[in-house]
Amino acid sequence: MQLLLTGVLFMAFVMVISKRVSALIHGFRAQSFFLFLTALYIAMLNNNAEIYIVAGLLFAIKVVAIPYILSRIVRRIKVEEGAGLFINPTLSVFIAVLLTYLSYLFTGRVMPDAGRSQSAAVIISLSVTLIGLFLMMSRMKAVSQIIGLLVMENGLFLIAMASAGGMPFFVEIAVFFDIFVCVVILGMFVYRINKLFTHINVSKLQELKG
Repeated sequence: MQLLLTGVLFMAFVMVISKRVSALIHGFRAQSFFLFLTALYIAMLNNNAEIYIVAGLLFAIKVVAIPYILSRIVRRIKVEEGAGLFINPTLSVFIAVLLTYLSYLFTGRVMPDAGRSQSAAVIISLSVTLIGLFLMMSRMKAVSQIIGLLVMENGLFLIAMASAGGMPFFVEIAVFFDIFVCVVILGMFVYRINKLFTHINVSKLQELKG
């Protein structure tokens, strides 16, 4: 279990230092796969059919469908490989480590009596959520920011699995559906922005300020 959780966090760090959009997409796919394995392990541990279904949906949507959609968008609008970093990779890693440490301190304060495995799961979940937010803030490309949003959702999903044994079944299905629709809509917006302005670098929108 902890090995799988470490894989989720490790892929977040990989995405932090990724300089190419394609590397970000592959990193998100790998992170989602570790998340799928974690959900599958919990389903096997509890012999819960509902968690098996959630794990299957997670694999179908986050490991297969969303990376495929994002890769297709990148190829179709011919996005430059650079992810558009505001902050260099070395400083980005330092910030990611700091966010992980803050997550450790916060979890120790809020859940002092939690077991070792549960505490580790919450620390990693919160770290991934904060790193996803950092990815959104430190990238100029719209596609990269979409991936940051998806990484945040991975962290929130992991928090729900770790702290409450998972959200209610139908709520999880609704969340997966909303995420899938959200990615499709955001992809359409990115395509339209690129068609109208010939780029998807959101920093260019600063020129519209009065």
